[in-house]
Amino acid sequence: MRILVTGGAGYIGSHTLIELLAKDHELTVIDNYANSTPEVLSAVQEIT
Repeated sequence: MRILVTGGAGYIGSHTLIELLAKDHELTVIDNYANSTPEVLSAVQEIT
């Protein structure tokens, strides 16, 4: 399933990404990095 995740680089969003990726979903992430950094998405990629 394709899912759009807004705020995916935040605390809750990043944990949500990990769970969704574990279930083999195809994700698109949008975040303005107001309360996060792009490195979070890199870390999620490494974890999964």
